[in-house]
Amino acid sequence: MKLYDQYADEIAALIRAGQLAPGERLPSVRETRARRGVSASTVFQAYRRLEREGLIHARPQSGFYVSAPMTTTANELAVTAPGREANEVAVSDLVFEVLRAARSSGIAPLGSAFPGPDLFPLAQLAKAMAKGLRRLDPCRIVENLSPGNPRLREQIALRYRIDGIRLQPDEIVVTSGALEGLNAALQAVTQPGDTVIIESPAFYAALQAIERLKLKALEIRTDPERGIDLDALADALSRQRIAACWLMPTFQNPLGSLMPEANKRALVALLARHEVPLIEDDVYAELYFGAQRPQPAKAYDEAGLVLHCSSFSKCLAPGYRVGWIAAGRQAQRIQRLILMTTMAASVPAQTALLHYLEEGGYDRHLRRLRTALMVRMNAATQAIEAAFPAGTRLTRPRGGYFLWLALPAGIDTMALHQSALHHGIGIAPGHIFSPDHRFSDCLRINCGHSTADVLPALRQLGALAHALQRNTA
Repeated sequence: MKLYDQYADEIAALIRAGQLAPGERLPSVRETRARRGVSASTVFQAYRRLEREGLIHARPQSGFYVSAPMTTTANELAVTAPGREANEVAVSDLVFEVLRAARSSGIAPLGSAFPGPDLFPLAQLAKAMAKGLRRLDPCRIVENLSPGNPRLREQIALRYRIDGIRLQPDEIVVTSGALEGLNAALQAVTQPGDTVIIESPAFYAALQAIERLKLKALEIRTDPERGIDLDALADALSRQRIAACWLMPTFQNPLGSLMPEANKRALVALLARHEVPLIEDDVYAELYFGAQRPQPAKAYDEAGLVLHCSSFSKCLAPGYRVGWIAAGRQAQRIQRLILMTTMAASVPAQTALLHYLEEGGYDRHLRRLRTALMVRMNAATQAIEAAFPAGTRLTRPRGGYFLWLALPAGIDTMALHQSALHHGIGIAPGHIFSPDHRFSDCLRINCGHSTADVLPALRQLGALAHALQRNTA
Protein backbone atom coordinates (compact mmCIF):
# COMPACT_ATOMS: atom_id res chain seq x y z
CA MET A 1 0.00 0.00 0.00
CA LYS A 2 1.28 3.46 -0.88
CA LEU A 3 2.13 5.83 1.98
CA TYR A 4 -0.55 8.35 1.06
CA ASP A 5 -3.21 5.61 0.91
CA GLN A 6 -2.12 4.36 4.33
CA TYR A 7 -2.41 7.83 5.85
CA ALA A 8 -5.73 8.49 4.09
CA ASP A 9 -7.14 5.20 5.43
CA GLU A 10 -6.15 6.15 8.98
CA ILE A 11 -7.89 9.55 8.73
CA ALA A 12 -10.97 7.98 7.10
CA ALA A 13 -11.24 5.43 9.93
CA LEU A 14 -11.06 8.20 12.55
CA ILE A 15 -13.78 10.18 10.77
CA ARG A 16 -16.10 7.20 10.41
CA ALA A 17 -15.56 6.26 14.06
CA GLY A 18 -16.54 9.76 15.12
CA GLN A 19 -13.14 10.52 16.61
CA LEU A 20 -12.74 13.37 14.14
CA ALA A 21 -15.92 15.44 14.18
CA PRO A 22 -17.46 17.49 11.33
CA GLY A 23 -15.81 20.90 11.17
CA GLU A 24 -12.65 19.75 12.94
CA ARG A 25 -9.41 20.93 11.37
CA LEU A 26 -6.93 18.29 10.24
CA PRO A 27 -3.21 18.62 10.97
CA SER A 28 -1.50 20.90 8.48
CA VAL A 29 0.74 19.51 5.78
CA ARG A 30 3.77 20.88 7.62
CA GLU A 31 2.73 19.31 10.94
CA THR A 32 2.03 15.93 9.37
CA ARG A 33 5.26 15.93 7.40
CA ALA A 34 7.29 16.61 10.56
CA ARG A 35 5.43 14.16 12.78
CA ARG A 36 5.26 11.22 10.35
CA GLY A 37 8.49 11.80 8.45
CA VAL A 38 6.79 11.80 5.03
CA SER A 39 6.93 14.22 2.13
CA ALA A 40 4.53 17.10 1.61
CA SER A 41 3.44 15.38 -1.62
CA THR A 42 2.37 12.30 0.34
CA VAL A 43 0.21 14.38 2.67
CA PHE A 44 -1.34 16.33 -0.21
CA GLN A 45 -2.17 13.12 -2.08
CA ALA A 46 -3.82 11.68 1.03
CA TYR A 47 -5.91 14.80 1.61
CA ARG A 48 -6.91 15.00 -2.05
CA ARG A 49 -8.10 11.40 -1.95
CA LEU A 50 -10.17 12.15 1.17
CA GLU A 51 -11.61 15.20 -0.63
CA ARG A 52 -12.68 13.04 -3.57
CA GLU A 53 -14.39 10.67 -1.15
CA GLY A 54 -16.32 13.53 0.43
CA LEU A 55 -14.77 13.10 3.88
CA ILE A 56 -12.88 16.39 4.08
CA HIS A 57 -12.80 19.73 2.31
CA ALA A 58 -10.30 22.56 1.92
CA ARG A 59 -10.86 26.12 3.11
CA PRO A 60 -8.73 28.74 1.32
CA GLN A 61 -5.84 30.04 3.43
CA SER A 62 -7.02 27.90 6.35
CA GLY A 63 -6.42 24.19 5.80
CA PHE A 64 -8.39 20.97 5.58
CA TYR A 65 -11.52 20.24 7.62
CA VAL A 66 -13.74 17.24 8.23
CA SER A 67 -16.92 17.47 6.16
CA ALA A 68 -20.36 16.90 7.61
CA PRO A 69 -21.57 13.44 6.59
CA MET A 70 -24.10 12.93 3.84
CA THR A 71 -26.65 11.65 6.32
CA THR A 72 -29.09 8.87 5.56
CA THR A 73 -32.72 8.58 6.46
CA ALA A 74 -35.38 5.91 6.69
CA ASN A 75 -37.52 8.04 4.37
CA GLU A 76 -35.66 7.09 1.21
CA LEU A 77 -37.26 7.72 -2.16
CA ALA A 78 -39.29 4.87 -3.57
CA VAL A 79 -38.84 3.44 -7.06
CA THR A 80 -41.31 5.00 -9.48
CA ALA A 81 -44.15 2.92 -10.93
CA PRO A 82 -45.18 4.28 -14.35
CA GLY A 83 -47.81 2.69 -16.57
CA ARG A 84 -47.07 0.02 -19.18
CA GLU A 85 -48.30 1.95 -22.21
CA ALA A 86 -46.57 4.54 -24.38
CA ASN A 87 -47.90 8.10 -24.26
CA GLU A 88 -47.91 11.05 -26.58
CA VAL A 89 -45.97 13.94 -25.09
CA ALA A 90 -47.08 17.54 -24.57
CA VAL A 91 -44.75 19.22 -22.08
CA SER A 92 -43.08 22.02 -24.02
CA ASP A 93 -45.49 24.80 -23.04
CA LEU A 94 -45.14 23.91 -19.36
CA VAL A 95 -41.35 23.61 -19.59
CA PHE A 96 -41.04 26.99 -21.34
CA GLU A 97 -43.28 28.60 -18.73
CA VAL A 98 -41.24 27.24 -15.82
CA LEU A 99 -37.84 28.00 -17.36
CA ARG A 100 -38.81 31.49 -18.51
CA ALA A 101 -39.97 32.45 -15.04
CA ALA A 102 -36.89 31.03 -13.33
CA ARG A 103 -34.52 32.78 -15.77
CA SER A 104 -35.49 36.28 -14.69
CA SER A 105 -32.75 38.38 -13.10
CA GLY A 106 -32.61 38.32 -9.33
CA ILE A 107 -34.07 34.81 -9.07
CA ALA A 108 -32.13 32.35 -6.88
CA PRO A 109 -31.17 29.62 -9.38
CA LEU A 110 -32.38 26.47 -7.61
CA GLY A 111 -34.15 25.51 -10.84
CA SER A 112 -31.18 26.19 -13.12
CA ALA A 113 -29.63 23.46 -15.27
CA PHE A 114 -26.03 24.73 -14.86
CA PRO A 115 -23.62 24.99 -11.92
CA GLY A 116 -22.45 28.38 -10.70
CA PRO A 117 -20.26 30.35 -13.14
CA ASP A 118 -17.70 30.92 -10.38
CA LEU A 119 -16.64 27.27 -10.77
CA PHE A 120 -15.30 27.60 -14.31
CA PRO A 121 -12.00 28.92 -15.76
CA LEU A 122 -13.72 31.49 -17.96
CA ALA A 123 -10.75 33.87 -18.05
CA GLN A 124 -8.39 31.11 -19.19
CA LEU A 125 -10.87 30.02 -21.84
CA ALA A 126 -11.11 33.58 -23.14
CA LYS A 127 -7.32 33.76 -23.39
CA ALA A 128 -7.24 30.39 -25.18
CA MET A 129 -9.85 31.66 -27.64
CA ALA A 130 -7.93 34.86 -28.35
CA LYS A 131 -4.68 32.96 -28.87
CA GLY A 132 -6.33 30.37 -31.10
CA LEU A 133 -8.11 32.93 -33.28
CA ARG A 134 -4.90 34.92 -33.78
CA ARG A 135 -3.27 31.78 -35.15
CA LEU A 136 -6.29 30.64 -37.18
CA ASP A 137 -5.70 30.51 -40.93
CA PRO A 138 -8.93 31.82 -42.54
CA CYS A 139 -8.49 29.27 -45.30
CA ARG A 140 -8.86 26.49 -42.74
CA ILE A 141 -12.09 27.66 -41.13
CA VAL A 142 -13.96 25.03 -43.16
CA GLU A 143 -12.18 22.38 -41.06
CA ASN A 144 -14.55 23.34 -38.23
CA LEU A 145 -17.65 22.35 -40.21
CA SER A 146 -19.31 19.09 -39.24
CA PRO A 147 -17.87 16.70 -38.11
CA GLY A 148 -15.85 19.45 -36.39
CA ASN A 149 -12.28 20.58 -35.82
CA PRO A 150 -10.05 17.52 -36.35
CA ARG A 151 -7.63 18.44 -33.54
CA LEU A 152 -10.51 18.94 -31.11
CA ARG A 153 -11.93 15.55 -32.09
CA GLU A 154 -8.49 14.05 -31.48
CA GLN A 155 -8.46 15.56 -27.97
CA ILE A 156 -11.92 14.14 -27.27
CA ALA A 157 -10.96 10.72 -28.63
CA LEU A 158 -7.84 10.78 -26.45
CA ARG A 159 -9.97 11.09 -23.33
CA TYR A 160 -11.99 8.05 -24.40
CA ARG A 161 -8.79 6.08 -24.93
CA ILE A 162 -7.47 7.10 -21.50
CA ASP A 163 -10.61 5.51 -20.06
CA GLY A 164 -9.93 2.33 -22.03
CA ILE A 165 -12.54 2.94 -24.75
CA ARG A 166 -11.24 2.38 -28.26
CA LEU A 167 -12.59 5.23 -30.30
CA GLN A 168 -11.16 6.98 -33.33
CA PRO A 169 -11.52 10.72 -34.03
CA ASP A 170 -13.49 10.05 -37.23
CA GLU A 171 -16.21 8.40 -35.12
CA ILE A 172 -16.85 11.70 -33.32
CA VAL A 173 -19.11 14.52 -34.52
CA VAL A 174 -18.78 17.88 -32.75
CA THR A 175 -22.16 19.47 -32.02
CA SER A 176 -23.62 22.72 -30.71
CA GLY A 177 -23.90 21.39 -27.19
CA ALA A 178 -24.92 17.88 -26.22
CA LEU A 179 -28.56 18.69 -26.86
CA GLU A 180 -28.03 19.09 -30.60
CA GLY A 181 -26.32 15.71 -30.68
CA LEU A 182 -29.10 14.08 -28.66
CA ASN A 183 -31.79 15.52 -30.91
CA ALA A 184 -29.91 14.49 -34.05
CA ALA A 185 -29.42 11.00 -32.66
CA LEU A 186 -33.12 10.65 -31.93
CA GLN A 187 -34.04 11.90 -35.39
CA ALA A 188 -31.56 9.52 -37.02
CA VAL A 189 -33.07 6.35 -35.53
CA THR A 190 -36.82 7.09 -35.39
CA GLN A 191 -39.84 7.90 -37.52
CA PRO A 192 -42.99 9.80 -36.43
CA GLY A 193 -45.23 7.51 -34.39
CA ASP A 194 -42.36 5.37 -33.05
CA THR A 195 -42.04 4.57 -29.36
CA VAL A 196 -38.97 5.67 -27.38
CA ILE A 197 -38.11 4.35 -23.93
CA ILE A 198 -37.19 6.88 -21.26
CA GLU A 199 -36.52 6.81 -17.53
CA SER A 200 -39.14 7.82 -14.98
CA PRO A 201 -38.75 10.65 -14.10
CA ALA A 202 -37.03 11.80 -17.30
CA PHE A 203 -34.99 14.82 -18.37
CA TYR A 204 -37.48 17.34 -19.74
CA ALA A 205 -35.39 18.05 -22.86
CA ALA A 206 -35.80 14.39 -23.85
CA LEU A 207 -39.56 14.81 -23.53
CA GLN A 208 -39.45 17.97 -25.65
CA ALA A 209 -37.45 16.19 -28.37
CA ILE A 210 -39.91 13.30 -28.39
CA GLU A 211 -42.78 15.76 -28.65
CA ARG A 212 -41.16 17.71 -31.49
CA LEU A 213 -40.55 14.55 -33.57
CA LYS A 214 -44.12 13.29 -32.94
CA LEU A 215 -42.95 10.17 -31.13
CA LYS A 216 -44.40 8.34 -28.14
CA ALA A 217 -42.67 7.94 -24.77
CA LEU A 218 -42.71 4.77 -22.71
CA GLU A 219 -41.53 5.35 -19.14
CA ILE A 220 -39.66 2.59 -17.32
CA ARG A 221 -39.44 2.53 -13.55
CA THR A 222 -36.16 3.90 -12.32
CA ASP A 223 -34.42 3.43 -9.00
CA PRO A 224 -33.18 6.72 -7.47
CA GLU A 225 -29.82 5.09 -6.73
CA ARG A 226 -29.26 2.35 -9.34
CA GLY A 227 -31.03 3.71 -12.40
CA ILE A 228 -33.42 2.06 -14.83
CA ASP A 229 -34.96 -1.30 -13.90
CA LEU A 230 -33.56 -3.83 -16.36
CA ASP A 231 -36.35 -6.39 -15.76
CA ALA A 232 -39.00 -3.79 -16.56
CA LEU A 233 -36.99 -2.74 -19.61
CA ALA A 234 -36.72 -6.34 -20.84
CA ASP A 235 -40.48 -6.77 -20.40
CA ALA A 236 -41.19 -3.65 -22.46
CA LEU A 237 -38.84 -4.78 -25.23
CA SER A 238 -40.58 -8.15 -25.40
CA ARG A 239 -44.09 -6.65 -25.55
CA GLN A 240 -43.79 -4.07 -28.32
CA ARG A 241 -41.57 -2.55 -30.95
CA ILE A 242 -39.19 0.02 -29.51
CA ALA A 243 -37.35 2.35 -31.87
CA ALA A 244 -34.76 3.67 -29.37
CA CYS A 245 -33.91 4.27 -25.73
CA TRP A 246 -32.86 7.71 -24.45
CA LEU A 247 -31.21 7.08 -21.09
CA MET A 248 -28.78 8.69 -18.65
CA PRO A 249 -26.96 5.79 -16.97
CA THR A 250 -24.54 8.10 -15.12
CA PHE A 251 -25.91 10.73 -12.69
CA GLN A 252 -29.33 10.86 -14.28
CA ASN A 253 -31.16 14.16 -14.46
CA PRO A 254 -33.17 14.69 -12.26
CA LEU A 255 -32.57 11.72 -9.92
CA GLY A 256 -28.77 11.64 -9.90
CA SER A 257 -28.87 7.83 -10.09
CA LEU A 258 -25.78 5.87 -11.17
CA MET A 259 -26.16 2.48 -12.83
CA PRO A 260 -23.62 -0.08 -11.54
CA GLU A 261 -21.07 -1.12 -14.16
CA ALA A 262 -22.56 -4.63 -14.37
CA ASN A 263 -25.98 -3.13 -15.10
CA LYS A 264 -24.55 -0.93 -17.84
CA ARG A 265 -22.96 -3.97 -19.46
CA ALA A 266 -26.25 -5.89 -19.16
CA LEU A 267 -28.18 -2.91 -20.57
CA VAL A 268 -26.03 -2.76 -23.70
CA ALA A 269 -26.25 -6.54 -24.19
CA LEU A 270 -30.05 -6.51 -23.76
CA LEU A 271 -30.54 -3.73 -26.30
CA ALA A 272 -28.13 -5.40 -28.73
CA ARG A 273 -30.21 -8.60 -28.64
CA HIS A 274 -33.26 -6.56 -29.65
CA GLU A 275 -31.22 -4.35 -32.05
CA VAL A 276 -32.48 -1.21 -30.31
CA PRO A 277 -30.19 1.85 -30.36
CA LEU A 278 -29.24 3.48 -27.05
CA ILE A 279 -28.96 7.27 -27.03
CA GLU A 280 -26.68 7.75 -24.02
CA ASP A 281 -26.89 11.22 -22.46
CA ASP A 282 -23.62 11.39 -20.52
CA VAL A 283 -23.07 15.09 -19.77
CA TYR A 284 -22.46 14.68 -16.01
CA ALA A 285 -19.95 11.80 -16.01
CA GLU A 286 -16.94 14.00 -15.22
CA LEU A 287 -18.67 15.25 -12.04
CA TYR A 288 -18.17 12.09 -9.97
CA PHE A 289 -17.36 12.27 -6.26
CA GLY A 290 -15.47 8.98 -5.94
CA ALA A 291 -11.96 8.01 -6.91
CA GLN A 292 -12.69 6.96 -10.49
CA ARG A 293 -14.80 8.18 -13.40
CA PRO A 294 -17.75 5.82 -14.02
CA GLN A 295 -17.54 4.05 -17.36
CA PRO A 296 -20.25 4.94 -19.87
CA ALA A 297 -22.48 2.31 -21.44
CA LYS A 298 -20.54 3.07 -24.64
CA ALA A 299 -17.59 1.20 -23.12
CA TYR A 300 -19.50 -2.07 -23.62
CA ASP A 301 -20.81 -1.35 -27.13
CA GLU A 302 -19.63 -3.96 -29.64
CA ALA A 303 -22.46 -3.57 -32.15
CA GLY A 304 -22.21 0.19 -32.75
CA LEU A 305 -25.71 0.71 -31.33
CA VAL A 306 -24.76 3.18 -28.58
CA LEU A 307 -24.86 6.84 -29.60
CA HIS A 308 -22.83 8.46 -26.84
CA CYS A 309 -23.51 12.18 -26.35
CA SER A 310 -21.60 14.51 -24.05
CA SER A 311 -20.56 18.13 -23.72
CA PHE A 312 -18.18 20.63 -22.14
CA SER A 313 -21.12 22.74 -20.97
CA LYS A 314 -21.55 21.23 -17.51
CA CYS A 315 -17.91 20.61 -16.64
CA LEU A 316 -15.84 23.34 -18.30
CA ALA A 317 -17.48 25.93 -20.54
CA PRO A 318 -21.17 26.76 -19.98
CA GLY A 319 -22.42 29.02 -22.75
CA TYR A 320 -19.81 27.88 -25.27
CA ARG A 321 -22.27 25.22 -26.49
CA VAL A 322 -19.73 22.65 -27.66
CA GLY A 323 -20.62 19.00 -27.34
CA TRP A 324 -20.07 15.84 -29.31
CA ILE A 325 -21.55 12.52 -30.24
CA ALA A 326 -19.73 9.22 -30.71
CA ALA A 327 -22.42 7.87 -32.99
CA GLY A 328 -21.34 4.33 -33.83
CA ARG A 329 -22.92 3.06 -37.02
CA GLN A 330 -24.97 6.29 -37.30
CA ALA A 331 -21.95 8.62 -37.56
CA GLN A 332 -22.38 9.51 -41.24
CA ARG A 333 -26.12 10.12 -40.90
CA ILE A 334 -25.58 12.31 -37.82
CA GLN A 335 -22.95 14.34 -39.68
CA ARG A 336 -25.36 14.97 -42.56
CA LEU A 337 -28.14 16.01 -40.17
CA ILE A 338 -25.83 18.56 -38.51
CA LEU A 339 -24.75 19.93 -41.91
CA MET A 340 -28.42 20.40 -42.85
CA THR A 341 -29.18 22.40 -39.69
CA THR A 342 -26.43 24.34 -37.90
CA MET A 343 -23.54 23.17 -40.15
CA ALA A 344 -21.07 23.43 -37.26
CA ALA A 345 -20.52 24.37 -33.66
CA SER A 346 -19.14 27.88 -33.14
CA VAL A 347 -15.63 28.21 -34.61
CA PRO A 348 -14.37 30.52 -31.80
CA ALA A 349 -15.77 28.16 -29.15
CA GLN A 350 -14.17 25.09 -30.78
CA THR A 351 -10.90 27.02 -31.03
CA ALA A 352 -10.97 28.05 -27.37
CA LEU A 353 -11.63 24.53 -26.12
CA LEU A 354 -9.01 23.01 -28.40
CA HIS A 355 -6.25 25.31 -27.14
CA TYR A 356 -7.33 24.99 -23.50
CA LEU A 357 -7.22 21.17 -23.74
CA GLU A 358 -3.88 21.14 -25.56
CA GLU A 359 -2.27 23.42 -22.98
CA GLY A 360 -3.21 21.10 -20.09
CA GLY A 361 -4.90 21.93 -16.83
CA TYR A 362 -8.30 20.40 -17.63
CA ASP A 363 -7.99 17.55 -15.15
CA ARG A 364 -6.72 19.90 -12.46
CA HIS A 365 -9.81 22.05 -13.03
CA LEU A 366 -12.04 18.97 -12.87
CA ARG A 367 -10.60 17.93 -9.51
CA ARG A 368 -11.36 21.36 -8.05
CA LEU A 369 -14.82 21.37 -9.62
CA ARG A 370 -15.75 17.95 -8.23
CA THR A 371 -14.62 18.91 -4.74
CA ALA A 372 -16.59 22.16 -4.83
CA LEU A 373 -19.76 20.46 -6.06
CA MET A 374 -19.48 17.74 -3.42
CA VAL A 375 -19.16 20.32 -0.65
CA ARG A 376 -22.09 22.32 -2.01
CA MET A 377 -24.31 19.25 -2.32
CA ASN A 378 -23.45 18.22 1.23
CA ALA A 379 -24.36 21.68 2.54
CA ALA A 380 -27.62 21.77 0.53
CA THR A 381 -28.62 18.32 1.82
CA GLN A 382 -28.17 19.44 5.42
CA ALA A 383 -30.12 22.65 4.79
CA ILE A 384 -33.03 20.72 3.27
CA GLU A 385 -33.12 18.25 6.14
CA ALA A 386 -33.21 21.12 8.62
CA ALA A 387 -35.70 23.42 6.84
CA PHE A 388 -38.23 21.26 4.98
CA PRO A 389 -41.33 19.57 6.41
CA ALA A 390 -40.96 16.23 8.21
CA GLY A 391 -41.35 13.38 5.76
CA THR A 392 -39.46 15.10 2.95
CA ARG A 393 -37.38 12.52 1.09
CA LEU A 394 -34.38 13.23 -1.12
CA THR A 395 -31.82 11.47 -3.24
CA ARG A 396 -28.17 10.86 -2.27
CA PRO A 397 -26.26 11.22 -5.56
CA ARG A 398 -22.63 10.25 -5.91
CA GLY A 399 -21.98 12.92 -8.50
CA GLY A 400 -23.44 15.88 -10.34
CA TYR A 401 -25.23 18.77 -8.64
CA PHE A 402 -28.95 17.90 -8.61
CA LEU A 403 -31.08 16.72 -5.71
CA TRP A 404 -34.54 15.22 -6.29
CA LEU A 405 -37.00 15.81 -3.48
CA ALA A 406 -40.37 14.20 -2.71
CA LEU A 407 -42.40 16.37 -0.35
CA PRO A 408 -45.09 15.10 2.03
CA ALA A 409 -48.48 14.28 0.50
CA GLY A 410 -50.64 17.30 -0.26
CA ILE A 411 -47.85 19.74 -1.15
CA ASP A 412 -48.09 20.49 -4.87
CA THR A 413 -44.75 21.64 -6.23
CA MET A 414 -46.30 23.69 -9.02
CA ALA A 415 -47.99 25.75 -6.31
CA LEU A 416 -44.64 25.83 -4.49
CA HIS A 417 -42.99 27.02 -7.73
CA GLN A 418 -45.43 29.93 -8.03
CA SER A 419 -45.02 30.86 -4.36
CA ALA A 420 -41.23 30.63 -4.59
CA LEU A 421 -41.10 32.97 -7.60
CA HIS A 422 -42.82 35.66 -5.55
CA HIS A 423 -39.95 35.34 -3.08
CA GLY A 424 -37.23 35.43 -5.75
CA ILE A 425 -36.56 31.68 -5.92
CA GLY A 426 -36.68 29.44 -8.99
CA ILE A 427 -37.21 25.68 -8.78
CA ALA A 428 -37.91 22.88 -11.26
CA PRO A 429 -41.23 21.28 -10.23
CA GLY A 430 -41.70 17.57 -10.83
CA HIS A 431 -44.51 18.11 -13.36
CA ILE A 432 -42.01 18.84 -16.17
CA PHE A 433 -40.18 15.51 -15.82
CA SER A 434 -43.00 13.22 -17.02
CA PRO A 435 -45.18 13.00 -20.16
CA ASP A 436 -48.37 13.04 -18.07
CA HIS A 437 -47.19 15.67 -15.54
CA ARG A 438 -46.85 13.21 -12.67
CA PHE A 439 -44.47 13.80 -9.75
CA SER A 440 -46.66 16.67 -8.55
CA ASP A 441 -45.14 16.29 -5.07
CA CYS A 442 -41.53 16.33 -6.33
CA LEU A 443 -38.99 18.93 -7.38
CA ARG A 444 -35.41 19.14 -8.60
CA ILE A 445 -32.95 21.37 -6.76
CA ASN A 446 -29.70 22.66 -8.28
CA CYS A 447 -27.15 22.86 -5.46
CA GLY A 448 -24.20 23.71 -7.73
CA HIS A 449 -24.28 27.46 -7.10
CA SER A 450 -22.60 29.35 -4.29
CA THR A 451 -23.81 28.34 -0.83
CA ALA A 452 -24.25 32.06 -0.12
CA ASP A 453 -27.06 32.00 -2.72
CA VAL A 454 -28.37 28.45 -2.28
CA LEU A 455 -28.62 28.02 1.50
CA PRO A 456 -30.77 31.11 2.26
CA ALA A 457 -33.00 30.21 -0.69
CA LEU A 458 -33.41 26.65 0.60
CA ARG A 459 -34.34 27.89 4.06
CA GLN A 460 -36.94 30.23 2.54
CA LEU A 461 -38.22 27.44 0.28
CA GLY A 462 -38.57 25.14 3.28
CA ALA A 463 -40.66 27.79 5.05
CA LEU A 464 -42.90 28.11 1.98
CA ALA A 465 -43.35 24.33 1.88
CA HIS A 466 -44.37 24.39 5.55
CA ALA A 467 -46.91 27.13 4.75
CA LEU A 468 -48.41 25.12 1.88
CA GLN A 469 -48.63 22.08 4.12
CA ARG A 470 -50.56 24.05 6.76
CA ASN A 471 -52.93 25.45 4.14
CA THR A 472 -53.76 21.99 2.77
CA ALA A 473 -54.14 20.31 6.17
